[in-house]
Amino acid sequence: MPDEAEGAVAEFVAVMRRLRAECPWKQEQTHRSLVRYLLEETYETVDAIDEAEASGDFAHLAEELGDLLLQVVFHAVIAEERGDFDLDAVARGITEKMRRRNPHVFGADDTGELTAAQVDERWQRIKAAERAAPAELPAALPALLYADKLLARRERAGLPLDLDAGSADLGERLLALVAEARAEGVDPEQALRDAARRRR
Repeated sequence: MPDEAEGAVAEFVAVMRRLRAECPWKQEQTHRSLVRYLLEETYETVDAIDEAEASGDFAHLAEELGDLLLQVVFHAVIAEERGDFDLDAVARGITEKMRRRNPHVFGADDTGELTAAQVDERWQRIKAAERAAPAELPAALPALLYADKLLARRERAGLPLDLDAGSADLGERLLALVAEARAEGVDPEQALRDAARRRR
């Protein structure tokens, strides 16, 4: 199976290189012009995950993951043409990151069995140590996800917010609900998506 996957990925990279060379529309694209498609395909993939979990049919998810892979390879081929990096560099970088940030799997880690929460806490600690300064949260994140990540950062830094669920300000009440979801171990973004889907 790994050899087949490697062959399929190499064939797809070759297809994208040819499309960049011979297709006028593909030739005109840049990293910036492709941003809208990357976002669109990401949201379509999220929707396909929800559908697959509800129906048990994962064929649509496989198709959407292919569309998402198209975006990754498209960006990598553009970068390759410019001499910036290629798909191998992308894969090597993420492989090295996975090895560094999962010492309980790849390192000489004798801490024994870890819970998922302990693994996440160590991941965040290793990630923070790798950076000279904490990276800014992307402003384009969906609001609930942005709030969740902000609260998580503040908790790790020992700076919890004093939130008022009864505030007159709707935004403050929403932020308090995100904090409540975090305390219950619930992903607020997914919880709201699930509730909205149930009302469709």
